[in-house]
Amino acid sequence: MPKINLSREQKFSLGQTLGCGQVFRWDQADDGWWYGVVDRQVIKIRQDGQKIIFEGASVRFIKEYFSLDINLGSILASINCDPFIDHSIRQCAGLRLIRQPKWECLLSYICSTNSNIPMIRRRIGTIAEQFGKEIIFEQKKYYSFPDPSAITCSGGKTLTDCRLGYRTPYVFNTACAIGNMTRWEEKITTMPFESARRELMKLPGVGPKAADCVLLFAFQKYEAFPVDVWIRRIMQQHYIRTLNTDAPLTGGEYDRIRRFAREHFGDFCGYAQEYLYAARHG
Repeated sequence: MPKINLSREQKFSLGQTLGCGQVFRWDQADDGWWYGVVDRQVIKIRQDGQKIIFEGASVRFIKEYFSLDINLGSILASINCDPFIDHSIRQCAGLRLIRQPKWECLLSYICSTNSNIPMIRRRIGTIAEQFGKEIIFEQKKYYSFPDPSAITCSGGKTLTDCRLGYRTPYVFNTACAIGNMTRWEEKITTMPFESARRELMKLPGVGPKAADCVLLFAFQKYEAFPVDVWIRRIMQQHYIRTLNTDAPLTGGEYDRIRRFAREHFGDFCGYAQEYLYAARHG
């Protein structure tokens, strides 16, 4: 099996990275191996100290996917500006933001609204099984994630079998709106952050949090700071005491939180968000 030997300076935790809730199609087996479907390939991977062992992808792909080509230590030093984020960084040492496939990430976060992680995983898995292509790996069935055309060509009726609830028309209409996946990805990639955010929010079912998650996890726009109930609570308890977490989150409050985060944590505030979220029970 291919291996990657990390240097001492390359902070990385496979478990923290895959287990923090940023991706939904990875599972860890009892023997410590992680299995996941990315694009049209099944990847098997584990970490033993500073050694990463894997199967199903190239060395280059693994390095890019897990952001092993960036200086994590420098990023963490730039956001480590107060005792609470310092504690979060220590709790989650080695967590990296995954470079997710853009279309899959978009649909994942449309399906994530008002849901917990097991439900999101179930919805994404059902969409893949319904519209994706079967892949056999180690005598087990997996499914690739479908392109937008696979969903639109089948018609909305088939999508109802995925039990997405009120998200069904959002998924179908977003697939229709994107059409040419490559052109859409290039357009968002080249846009400045705020313009890209507004463009994403034009798509059916994409609100502020979904847009920020997609920009952060799929487009590597690290100034994105997604706000959910957990992050809002953390920001109220440790940073912006005047937030009223007993009332529904408004658009104005959301903007206040993300702008504070950008000023406080800097250009990589998205990394701060993920560390705060991952360490929330620590």
